[in-house]
Order: sequence, then structure tokens, then C-alpha cells
Amino acid sequence: MNPAAVFSNKLLLSAIQATASDIHFCPSEKETAIYFRVHGKRISHHTIGLNQYETLLTYYKFTSGMDIGETRKPQHGTISFKTIQHNFSLRLSTLPVNSQESLAIRLLPQQELLQLEQLFLFPNQLSKIKQWITHRSGIILFTGPTGSGKTTTLYALLQSLLTEHSFQTITLEDPIEKEISNILQVQVNEKSGVSYNVGLKAALRHDPDIIMVGEIRDRETAHFAFHASYTGHLVLSTLHAKNAIGTIHRLLEMGIKKTDLEQSLIAVASLQLLPITTNSHLPSRAAILELLDKNQLKQAIQNNKISAKEAFTSFEQLRRKAYAYGFTTEEVFTK
Repeated sequence: MNPAAVFSNKLLLSAIQATASDIHFCPSEKETAIYFRVHGKRISHHTIGLNQYETLLTYYKFTSGMDIGETRKPQHGTISFKTIQHNFSLRLSTLPVNSQESLAIRLLPQQELLQLEQLFLFPNQLSKIKQWITHRSGIILFTGPTGSGKTTTLYALLQSLLTEHSFQTITLEDPIEKEISNILQVQVNEKSGVSYNVGLKAALRHDPDIIMVGEIRDRETAHFAFHASYTGHLVLSTLHAKNAIGTIHRLLEMGIKKTDLEQSLIAVASLQLLPITTNSHLPSRAAILELLDKNQLKQAIQNNKISAKEAFTSFEQLRRKAYAYGFTTEEVFTK
């Protein structure tokens, strides 16, 4: 085995052992720093020489299907990685910086999906989401920053639905993070002409009950997702937004009319991951959610705020509750 492959295996095993979600390579003139992102925090792991990094980068670009000779444009690719116990899909991304290329690797575990009950800190929030997904048409949005658990939650929802109903379910993803049986998963690939919008049009002709759009990234996709939702389909999707109210602002900025929001938007769940203390004292995280539905949504759409009369619980209140119950530390509560 060549030296780059040997080093890569050791590095990936170290990242997995540290429960890292990402590996970052940051090259400078003489050396390259390697960082792990563990439970949302970026941690320095190791430093290697520039020559070793360039050899490693070439190895990663070749094995993931990137163009080795292209150094001026961002590229992305995927690699499969197996350990004795688990399989991982590695999503690689290069970015030109100064005269070098940086590399980021997202580690996507392919083992059995987590159950819905394992994801959320407060069970009553799960009960609300289960009520939402009984709708046969409309759109439900899961929002938050990158790495907040949006896609993991969507996968768990779909898995939960399919254990109870034989729905025709189609997903449009870039990339497909986990393969799920009994679901039609479409890989979005702009280069081959399969954009989100092209995929959505094709999916609508395939008689779906549920459509999952991996991410609403632009105005066109937002409009098409809403169109699909009010033609008799349940649409689940994600959107980058700071909080639940911020989701409404983002949709309005994308040109979605208030009347369409009121008619089609079933609910919004904005996610944050909290570091929590478990009985084993090992680091772990669980999601807290700002939930908007019914009257709360109507007020948020019309007035850009929610009155004190509505039973809306903010992230700040949820962190206070988590601290009061002993789930997390004062540092997390006050951040």
C-alpha cells in the first residue's frame, strides 16, 4: 500500500475514534494543519509537511474522481471507507486558497439510522412533529446551520413513516448521504443536467406521496417545492436559517408570497444541537427545536413576530430548560 493510503487510513480511523464529523486541511507556505470538527468544535489534530500534504491531496483527488490537474477551481468527490464495524461515505471538497488547495472531508456514517426518539432532547417536541407528518399535502421545513442535524432528522422521519405506511417516497439529494431501502433516492448532479428543478419535475411524474428535497438553495427551487406542495404532495425539505422566524424571512426574500406561505407551509422546525451530559459521561449532543405551526406561523408570516399569547418556546428558553433539568452545563445555557 502506498504511503498516502497508509497515512489516510490512520487519519480516518483517528477521526472516527474522536467522533469527528469533518476533517479540515489548512495549507500554509511550509506546512499543513489538520483539524477535526467534534460535536461542533474545531480541534487541532496534527501538522504535516507541505510535500506530504500534496501527495495526500493527489491521492484523495484521484480516488474520489476529481481532476488531479485542476487546481484553480473548486472540486468535490466521494470515497467509501470501511472499518471492521462500520461503513462511511466520505464527501471531499477542495478550495483554491492563495497558491494552494485546501481540502475538507465530511464523514457520513452509513450504519443504521437513528430512531426519532434518539434525536431530540424533549419528547413533547417529537410528538408535535409526528402530528405534522400526518398531512397529505403541504410543506414542512427543517432549518438551521450546517451540521445541526436537519438531514439526519429528515431521514429518521422518512424511516418512521415507511414502517407504518407504504408511501411512494422520492428524495432529491446532493449528495445522497445514506441509502435507505424502499425509497427512490435521486442524486442531483448539475454537470449531467440533473438539477433540483429537473429532478423535481421528473419526480412529480412518478406518482409520489412524499417528496424530500435535500435543500432549498435558491428562488427557483423554493418556488418549485411550494408548487409541488399545493398540488397534493407532502414535501419535506431543509433551509439554512438562524431560527424559526428567520426561516419566514428567508422564504420571503426568495420571493414566496405570503398567501402561498399561509396556504402551503404546514410547519417549521429550526434545530440546534446541544452538548449534553449522559450517564456514561461521554460527550454527546441532542437537538432542541423552535417549532412554528398553525397560529404561530400565521402571526410570523403577517407580522414578522409571534405574540406572547402563543405557546412558542425559543432556543433561549429551551437552553434554560435543559440546564434546569441537568442535561447541559451553564456555559451552554449562557452562550
